Amino acid sequence: MDPDFEPKAGSAGHSQDNSEIPAAQNTTTKKTFRTPNEVAAADDLQRQAPIVNSDPDGDVLVSGSDESLASKLKPTWPPGVKEYIGIFILIALLVGGGLFMSGRHTTKPTTVTVVKVKAKPVPKPLITYSTLSGLPVDPSVNQRPVTGVMIENSTFARPQSGLSQASVVFEAIAEGGITRFLALYQDTTPDNVGPIRSVRPYYEQWALGFDAGLAHVGGSPEALADIKSWNVRDLDQFYNSGSYHRITSRAAPHNVYTGIVTLNQLEAKKGYNSSNFTGFTRKDDQPSKKPTATRIDFSISGPEYSVHYDYAPSTNTYNRTLAGAAHIDANTNAVISPKVVIGLIMPYSLEADGYHSDYNTIGTGQVYIFQDGLVSKGTWTKSSSTSQFVFKDETGKEVGLNRGQTWLTALSDNGKVTYAP
Repeated sequence: MDPDFEPKAGSAGHSQDNSEIPAAQNTTTKKTFRTPNEVAAADDLQRQAPIVNSDPDGDVLVSGSDESLASKLKPTWPPGVKEYIGIFILIALLVGGGLFMSGRHTTKPTTVTVVKVKAKPVPKPLITYSTLSGLPVDPSVNQRPVTGVMIENSTFARPQSGLSQASVVFEAIAEGGITRFLALYQDTTPDNVGPIRSVRPYYEQWALGFDAGLAHVGGSPEALADIKSWNVRDLDQFYNSGSYHRITSRAAPHNVYTGIVTLNQLEAKKGYNSSNFTGFTRKDDQPSKKPTATRIDFSISGPEYSVHYDYAPSTNTYNRTLAGAAHIDANTNAVISPKVVIGLIMPYSLEADGYHSDYNTIGTGQVYIFQDGLVSKGTWTKSSSTSQFVFKDETGKEVGLNRGQTWLTALSDNGKVTYAP
């Protein structure tokens, strides 16, 4: 038989069994329906069958039935526990690596470091206090000269003008039991001060402690002599009448007045442009919740000149009464109300003429200081005419005075001072 002869299908004497025909020569194209189970079974057989592949050059890549090698090259499905673990590890590596690479190319978060810095205290506003009154003032005020004015206190001189506007007032007997005032100005400049009368040596010594100019109308023979020997800044009306004026509503000699600005101009002409002195030691108010000295009496010489004070807690001041009536300032029509009231106990006598008064104001003596509704007993000291008063309590501690008007009265003995709660 011709080896190239291929019998036709269905020819006589030949079987149609195609199972012996090589797969490459099987030209049967008939499609046969298979159930899902049959397909699955066929797939199982195919997985178990030998795998034979060759590349285009005819080299065998995988042959035979090496199950382990096949399992490495062909994944199984569905995956088992090992596969799940592998997948999980792979995902974790991918995600972790991605985050790592992403972090390398992104801006690092800003780290805020909180540093606690101690706040610096806010500096208090700089306050200038008056050397004379202790009150807050413009710095220029302390560059002004202190000006003293001798103010009369006879019954014909009342009410006086400008006493409530003085920073410091000294009160003492001039002659015949009649008291007189030395009023000191620097913070304020009232344009109506008076009536002005004559001076005595102890007023001059008090004025010298403040390096003050002294306005007066004449004086006792001793006082006029001491003005020259002590180099008092003299503003005597006898020689400077243009700086004074007389009012018509009062008879002479109770009608001489002046203004502080006018006296400042006179001082400037004389070269008294400022005052070099030590003021009283001052402090802030400290009103007592339980005042022990609210009613004060000074029996200076007689009923017409006796002084009484009533403490006013609302203002921490002392309302002054003179000869049984409220002591009024004609400039303000208000009661004179100092912040501090002081009783100076010092020896009193008469000059050689037996008429003019004299106080021994140099040295030391007892003192009563009334402020804040209380009283401090102690000592006063003035070592020379030009030195300042220093006040100490009974323990020897210096006493500070409240800021504001200070009124000092010279008394011949401590029996002339009484007070009550």
